[in-house]
Amino acid sequence: MADTPFFETKETFPGSLADQRDAPQDVPSKDSSEKEPSRSEWASEKKQETCEVDLPRIERAVREILFAVGEDPDREGLRETPQRVARMYAELFRGLREDPRVHLQKFFSEKYDEIVLVRNISFHSLCEHHLLPFMGHTHIGYIPDGRVIGLSKLARVVESVAHRPQVQERMTEQIADLLVQELRVKGVAVVVEAIHTCMTIRGVRKPGSVCVTSAMKGIFRTNPSSRSEVMTLIYGERR
Repeated sequence: MADTPFFETKETFPGSLADQRDAPQDVPSKDSSEKEPSRSEWASEKKQETCEVDLPRIERAVREILFAVGEDPDREGLRETPQRVARMYAELFRGLREDPRVHLQKFFSEKYDEIVLVRNISFHSLCEHHLLPFMGHTHIGYIPDGRVIGLSKLARVVESVAHRPQVQERMTEQIADLLVQELRVKGVAVVVEAIHTCMTIRGVRKPGSVCVTSAMKGIFRTNPSSRSEVMTLIYGERR
């Protein structure tokens, strides 16, 4: 069965531009003389309504956890731990209050149709199953179709997608789908390599294990030679 055209793939993020495009349908009608809110104003309002971190609630939960494991949250060393943990979660989950698409809105016209690859974009995230960190590197390659994007924007997308409760498989697909939707390129290749502390410090306790996931879109999915070329660029020096 033929693959769904890669440019039709759609992934919706909380507070995403896709949501914002649809959102005005749900806004009560205004007098024609009133100015419609801009996209940025709509995003800001939506963020304030739905995405603020409830720090006191996290603090109360952390105190309960400390009680539950037999600790005294009022002893000197733990007295400020609930506040620290609350601020930490606000930082680690900041991607829930960001739209990764905003990093992919500015392009540069270039007549270049070969692979653009950024290797070893470091990241860290939290596994949603145990809320333990997993960290590693992301490699992103794409073939432009008349326009390119600043390389730092690719790293910013990785940061935004990683900073939320995640699983590596979904994170890999989300990054690839975002690039397909926003860049309209000929192909996208995303490879993620990560160490998961949920299997290195607990459970089976296998330090050194590395999980590798990939997402191939467009020409990298349909053309074996293009896929081989990008994988060689990623891993060539290790072989």
